[in-house]
Amino acid sequence: MPSPLSRRSVFAAAAGGLVLSGTGTLSAQAQGKRQGLSVRGADLSFLLQLEEAGVRYRDRQGRTGTAEKILAAAGANYQRIRVWVDPPEGYTDRERALALGRRAKRAGLKIVLDPHYCDFWADPGKHPIPAGWPTELPALAEKVRTYTRDLIRAFAAQGTPVDIFQMGNEITAGILWPVGQLYPAEGPQRWSEFATLLKAGITGARQGSAGRPLPVMLHIDRGGKLEDTRWFFDNITELDVPFDIIGQSYYPMWHGSLADLEANLRDSVSRYRKPVLVAETSYPWTLEDGDGYENLITDDSALPDVGRFPATEAGQAGYYEALRKVLAGIPGGRGLGFLAWEPAWIPGVGWEPGAGAPNDNLTQFDFTGRALASIRAYRRP
Repeated sequence: MPSPLSRRSVFAAAAGGLVLSGTGTLSAQAQGKRQGLSVRGADLSFLLQLEEAGVRYRDRQGRTGTAEKILAAAGANYQRIRVWVDPPEGYTDRERALALGRRAKRAGLKIVLDPHYCDFWADPGKHPIPAGWPTELPALAEKVRTYTRDLIRAFAAQGTPVDIFQMGNEITAGILWPVGQLYPAEGPQRWSEFATLLKAGITGARQGSAGRPLPVMLHIDRGGKLEDTRWFFDNITELDVPFDIIGQSYYPMWHGSLADLEANLRDSVSRYRKPVLVAETSYPWTLEDGDGYENLITDDSALPDVGRFPATEAGQAGYYEALRKVLAGIPGGRGLGFLAWEPAWIPGVGWEPGAGAPNDNLTQFDFTGRALASIRAYRRP
């Protein structure tokens, strides 16, 4: 397997003036040009299914448009796209991910690609190997490399090259269980195997980009949890896994207050000399339920800053403004920005066939598809 590119290589993403050096710092040129946050975007991976279900979207003035164009008009510049290997029919496989990529580029958005390396959902609680993949480490690592290479190539071949590559989804507990699992029920944590799989995917991504700079993000779910973040990235650094961006999921209901987030992000950029990106976030605009399927957040007691940000449209907008302020204040311009998670996932499509949407009160569109005040957070300045 070819060696990854040298860490001293320079990686660039043209959108928003994002230029990363081999140490993960923003170049002096980029810092001089930056206005606001470099990354302001959203994961819209359910979009095709929602439209097929009849969902329509409107901007703040009541004009009908596609969700990605409404967000782009508000100032968004990135769209994250997840991709599963062999999901249930209609969910985001490679072909649907490519279709989303074409739409993103037409809307003027850069692409963050988020392969889950699973047939369906992957997160810290589950990460099974795809049904048709090998289960022994050497063959599995090779499959990860070639799958990733071909995926990146496919995006480039259709004229929609990937701008940030996310190596797995919320990989705090490893990937491709049990081979790369960090918390097995029995036996030791498999850090060496995990690192082998990460390096295979990153190598494949570099090969697929054919020399085009491609920043790599490692994404965990510990936004406000400093010690957990240190534990993960200390190990990753010791194992010499090459990466450029620290990605964090940050949901206040699970990951602490904004003050906790700020302390963790500041520690990370100092400790690892890498920029940070809030790769997933959301906040409730109501405690009501739009589809009769129980939501994840039904009680505002789960919100650590509820006094500042109640579960209302104005409270949600205030949360995103405060998040912007935290990120803009990270030293050295290393707070790259945020990606809202599925802000268009209003009632109409379930998280799995036959189910509902458990976060239809965490969106940035109301139950009828009208954009909420919080989309102003995508603005550039």
